[in-house]
Order: sequence, then C-alpha cells, then structure tokens
Amino acid sequence: MKPAVLFFLLFVGGRWCAHAGPVELQSGPARVALIELYSSEGCSSCPPAERWLGQLRDAPGLWRDFVPVALHVDYWNRLGWPDRFSSRANTQREYAYAAAWHSASVYTPCFVRNGAEWRAEGGALRGDGNPAGLLTVRYDGRTVQATYRPVAGTAETVYEIHAALLGSGIVSPVTAGENRGETLRHEFVALALADGAAGTALALPRRDVAGVSRYALAVWVTRPGELEPLQAAGGWLP
Repeated sequence: MKPAVLFFLLFVGGRWCAHAGPVELQSGPARVALIELYSSEGCSSCPPAERWLGQLRDAPGLWRDFVPVALHVDYWNRLGWPDRFSSRANTQREYAYAAAWHSASVYTPCFVRNGAEWRAEGGALRGDGNPAGLLTVRYDGRTVQATYRPVAGTAETVYEIHAALLGSGIVSPVTAGENRGETLRHEFVALALADGAAGTALALPRRDVAGVSRYALAVWVTRPGELEPLQAAGGWLP
C-alpha cells in the first residue's frame, strides 16, 4: 500500500522570502522533536526555565532537529500579575497532558518532549532519529497548504494539524506578583494557537504584538484526539 498523502489548510507559515512566491518548509524524514514549556510570568520558578529555552534561539539544530514552543498558562494570574501571554487554551492543553499522564495536578515550569514529561537539563533535544514521515508546508501569504506523507506501510489515513504563532525577543518588566521587580525575557512564546481536522482551513493571522522583535511558526501533526506529535516543523518569519 502506498503511503497516504493528506492535505491540510491553515494560516501558518515557515521560512519564506517576502519578495518571492510561495515557499515550502519541510521537516525531513526523521522525527523532529516538539519541545513544549508550560510557564508563567507570575511563577517565581519559571525564569530559569525560560532562560534555558531562550538559549535555543542560537542552537544549530533549531527547526531542523527540534521545534520549541512556550505556552503560558493562566492559573498564576490570580497572584496579582496577569500574564499577557497566558491563555485558558494553554492551561487546558496542560491539563490534557496531566490527564494522559494520570496526574491530578499541573505545575510550572513543565517541559514536555514529544508528548511526555521531560527534564530539559541533560535531556536530548533532537528526535529519536526514527523515520516519521514528511511534513511539508507551503505558504502563499494568506493560507498554508501542508502535506503529511507518513512512513510507508502506515495504516492511518486521518490526522490532525496544529499550529502556533510564536513571538521572540520579548522583554517584560514585572511589577507585581511573585516576580515583582524582575525583568523577564522570553523566546518562542505561543501568541495564538490553531488546530483542526484534515482539510479544514484554520485561521491564524499574524498580528503585531508589543514587545515582540521576531516571529516564528511551529506546526505539528497528531492522530485525531491525541497529544503526541508524529512530526513537527517550524521556522522564523521575516
């Protein structure tokens, strides 16, 4: 059986040239690791984790071997500092992971690598090297047509696509809460998320956000209703 080729429509993007036509971004055949950090500006334990994630901006394997995403949760906002990057959707995603891990609680900072709890210090960033299929994204300035070609012999024919608009180079002075008086720096912060079934158009418009000096896009594929990514791709936006 030939591997299925699935088409997804969403408003996302990889690396492209602003003065050229549509550009394609491809994951490569080996599995690219999706690194998620659940964090909050209102959590005093989070700045070291944010600094660790921030150093990946200059890592040689960025986008090729791993795709980092920082998702700020909103359950620390009650302590007096409303994190402007936090969202209920990010919190719900972390709770979904906790349920999958049979845990009754969530926490920050929490690292997740390819759907599993993970310790960043000393952990391997890159994927496991196993074939994971090809994820190709084509951006035309309005929407992206992405194709996922799974590994030969894969029986599944239905997948879900997920995308995150990321902001980097953020400097955030905090004047209340646990980090009062601190100046925090963030990279790869999820500014907006979109996900849906194959063949649906997902709106994820790029928008200017105060304090963001550079934007990026992260895209990953899962089986329906699952959290573990099968393949991921990402890139800086011009």
